Amino acid sequence: MTALENVRARHRSPEATDANLPVLAADGSVAQWTDRYTHAVMDTFGPPQRVLVRGEGPYVWDADGTRYLDLLGGIAVNSLGHAHPTLTAAISAQLGTLGHVSNFFGSPTQIAFAERLLALAGAPEGSRVFLTNSGTEANEAAFKLARRNGGTDRPRILALEGSFHGRSMGALALTHKAAYREPFEPLPGGVEFVPFGDTEALEAAFAVDGDRVAALFVEPIQGEAGVRPLPPGYLALARSLTAEHGALLILDEVQTGMGRTGAWFAHQLPHVGGGIVPDAVTVAKGLGGGFPVGALIAYGEQTATLLGRGQHGTTFGGNPVASAAGLATIAVIERDGLLDHVSSLGASLREQLAGTGNPLVGEVRGEGFLIGIELTAPVAAAVAARALEAGFIVNPCTPTTIRLAPPFVLTQEQAGQFVDFLASVPEDLS
Repeated sequence: MTALENVRARHRSPEATDANLPVLAADGSVAQWTDRYTHAVMDTFGPPQRVLVRGEGPYVWDADGTRYLDLLGGIAVNSLGHAHPTLTAAISAQLGTLGHVSNFFGSPTQIAFAERLLALAGAPEGSRVFLTNSGTEANEAAFKLARRNGGTDRPRILALEGSFHGRSMGALALTHKAAYREPFEPLPGGVEFVPFGDTEALEAAFAVDGDRVAALFVEPIQGEAGVRPLPPGYLALARSLTAEHGALLILDEVQTGMGRTGAWFAHQLPHVGGGIVPDAVTVAKGLGGGFPVGALIAYGEQTATLLGRGQHGTTFGGNPVASAAGLATIAVIERDGLLDHVSSLGASLREQLAGTGNPLVGEVRGEGFLIGIELTAPVAAAVAARALEAGFIVNPCTPTTIRLAPPFVLTQEQAGQFVDFLASVPEDLS
């Protein structure tokens, strides 16, 4: 038997398992794994709060066997929860058929996935999708799309104060927070920040040299800044001003897209978008249910052809496994009626959170399963730490805000357990 025949025989053989491969078992305590983490993983996130070893539905378990209700969902990523059987089967089946090909070639899953995204986006004829691996990559592609709109005649790009669009250099240039930006300056130029939600400020930004604006980048709901929805009518005004001046309206729906707000995209909610059609939308996070997937959706022929052959690319974007994960995630959301579930339970949960009677709880805001709990004191980190000890994973995204972005499979009973916890948190956490 030749070497090639031997390899083929091993692939066909039912005995060709991973029994002899060095698969790492999850042995060791949280403390032991944390110590190893600090010596092996670059210190960009700090030490892990816990070391997690498995998950099922909306729950995860750490290396000590403690269970947690995951109300953060990997920061709005695990829309189907953990170890969802349909998603797991789709990824496994695709990987066992065709795992990766270069973008010199297409695959049926890639093409079908792009078609599904265009349909869900309600994109008109001539629209196209650029598939990526993350939201940052999608926003990088959108940044280049904006640069192509008018070239040097349109050097201005507008973004909002409080924005977060990613941490690579182009996406970082669109991100407002000084602590993220300043260590890496000079960043790509031309970006101007407009006060969040201020319609007069937006009009003023276009009043002078508005025809030199290439694009306006907007998150319908700012997640990292504390789950802050734009006021009603803002996106409609943004659409009117950008259309008048020939600028692109680019919506960052990396966190709000793919059902997170109870609609496929937040701007499709009538009270959020007012029926607008953007020029481009970026999406990621929940798009693959936990598998790294992102996309830039360009609406219409004119926008979709701004990036031509050789002007952008990616090695892994749109690979068959990622595309299969995206298709499976969409299919489960549709099959199980999860958009309606997210909308109804999200509204109920926000109402319950606001009604705890705890003086620490101020405003509760958001849409669907993207919820911000504004506290009356800057103790979000202490509340999140206490929640973790009680078996709940939440995120203190600002000193006064707790962010929830749970899996879509969360039940009313599970949500109620966190409501009860929050009601019991003492007002004085000092």
